[in-house]
Amino acid sequence: MDKNLLFQIDGAVAILTINDAPYNRMSLDFMDALEETVDKISKDNAIRAVVLTAAGLDNFSVGMNLKQFQEGIKKKGSSDALFDQRLKVIDAIERMHKPWIVTLFGYCLGGGLEVPLGCHFRLAADDAQIGLPELDLGAVPAWGGSARLAKCVGENHAMDMILRSKKISGKRALEIGLVHEIYPIDELKDAAIALGHELASQPAVAVASMMKVLVNSSEKNLDELLIAERKAVHENNNTKDSQEGMMAFLEKRKPQFNK
Repeated sequence: MDKNLLFQIDGAVAILTINDAPYNRMSLDFMDALEETVDKISKDNAIRAVVLTAAGLDNFSVGMNLKQFQEGIKKKGSSDALFDQRLKVIDAIERMHKPWIVTLFGYCLGGGLEVPLGCHFRLAADDAQIGLPELDLGAVPAWGGSARLAKCVGENHAMDMILRSKKISGKRALEIGLVHEIYPIDELKDAAIALGHELASQPAVAVASMMKVLVNSSEKNLDELLIAERKAVHENNNTKDSQEGMMAFLEKRKPQFNK
């Protein structure tokens, strides 16, 4: 594993840490390691939730190491190939049927927001600085950031953030629906891991079934969603966890799933 991406297992929760403090840049080697790790996690049934965080308490990530841009083009063959790798990794995270939780603190800029936009739960420090300020460099978001941000918070907020290179606080991100919860910085990582364990304790088949329905549900019409929901119902009929859930309800106890 690349030294810039740390990987550990805590029960059924995988914890990934960008390890390049204080800026936690998403280097070429980091992205290669993330691509490999995402594939590994997707195939490991023992992992039921993922927390993506970063070393230290200064910044989640300032995004790509821009000094490596030309090296990346040479390594991948073209700028499109370089960007395509990032799009592929973020898409794989988004479409994985395991919830990913990300911690946003300090600067979360460029790729440091685009990767989190592919995650399913975003928790932020109340004073985080979150944005896609590529226009300040005469450039534009290239890792799907403009598309996912607009889907997440709507055209008006995305336009305001991107065209003005605006950095918003965790508190403001909560107000516009960009993040799910905010915490003081010293509580943020523990809260993310606790959420990871909460989600991992849910019935895995049911979680995967619902993620199939809910991820990118805004792109589907109601009939498509109802068909997907009915498929989820059939997937969960008579599973061990559905039987355990019913027995726990009748016996007035907390269910023990994934046994």
